[in-house]
Amino acid sequence: MDEYKIKTIEEGLTKIEFPEFDKISSDAPVFYNPHMELNRDLSILAIQVFQKQEQREINICDLFGGSGIRGIRYKNEIDGIGTVSINDISEVANYYEQHNIELNNLEEVEVFQHDASMFLRMKRGEFDVIDIDPFGTPSPFLDSAGYCARRNSLLCVTATDTSALCGTYKEPCIRKYNAKPYKSEYCHETGIRILAGFVALTLSKYAKCIEVKMSHSTEHYMRLYIYVKKGSKRTDETLKNIGYVSHCKNCLHRQTSKGLASSVDDVCPVCGEKLIHAGPLWLGEIQDSEFIQKMIEETEYKKINTEKEALKLLNSCLIESDAPATFYDVHKICKSLKASAPKLDLIFDEIKKEGFVAVKTHYNPLGIKTDANVEDIKRIILKLCDES
Repeated sequence: MDEYKIKTIEEGLTKIEFPEFDKISSDAPVFYNPHMELNRDLSILAIQVFQKQEQREINICDLFGGSGIRGIRYKNEIDGIGTVSINDISEVANYYEQHNIELNNLEEVEVFQHDASMFLRMKRGEFDVIDIDPFGTPSPFLDSAGYCARRNSLLCVTATDTSALCGTYKEPCIRKYNAKPYKSEYCHETGIRILAGFVALTLSKYAKCIEVKMSHSTEHYMRLYIYVKKGSKRTDETLKNIGYVSHCKNCLHRQTSKGLASSVDDVCPVCGEKLIHAGPLWLGEIQDSEFIQKMIEETEYKKINTEKEALKLLNSCLIESDAPATFYDVHKICKSLKASAPKLDLIFDEIKKEGFVAVKTHYNPLGIKTDANVEDIKRIILKLCDES
């Protein structure tokens, strides 16, 4: 491996070395993405909360090891970790993973060179945490993850194919996630719900069901932290959270319909125009307030370089944890009304005065998550415009 120029970086308490590369891509000799440091920091917080919740030593699978940074940090920086298994099909990656394990003086970290899906099939029931962080879609690996996942385990899933999940490219989303997307102002939330729904339906084949503990859409990727339970009756019950979001392009009304094969309205009840449907997707909770609060508390005990950014995101997810699905973009509504946008805080205050929920969302700085309908919001905005 002497032909490579070596780069050294530090994240948290961990130091690693890997070959330098000009561009972040799958063509790099060993994959390392500096822009995913927040992702790795949040993962450390989430897995530590999970470990404390389970009150036992846990074993972790880092399915796409690359430089080894993720799996090595897990062993080095999380308490109560047993064996960490780092897998990568690349021989060069395996070399640097082993090198970085030794660089950090770690034991009980094993390196494997297998196809990702085959590795999970070989290791059924061995992991308490499975982390799937691929370059692109996680879709091809989720069936094997469902087969492998233990009862009461944590599944961490990253998707970087946001253009498909958000509806920019409809056909790839249908092909990979068996769901129809729609590119609306809340398309990133729709994308997360499509991904969660696909995970739920995939795991249900193995009588396993999901609870989404935390989720977020950040820059070029989406991330889910999913608690996996087992039992056919329980799984049948949770699949009632699968359904559709219906959207009206004309008046911006939206509504949800639970049920995989249930009938959905084709006509907007507000303006009579045709509704556009996205799904099947997950209509259950995508944030768990208790779990997120514990992640926030863990930041006091962990050394993470992205602490300020992590806390901002976690607090935002905490605030929106009990809010309804989807959100309204204030500027989009004002454009439809041909009105100037009032101050955002005034809109929030007025919605709350009328007895509705109104919270901000991490998806969009101009977004309002509320149980008020679009007609209520339009009326409130016009009222504030008249008063200004």
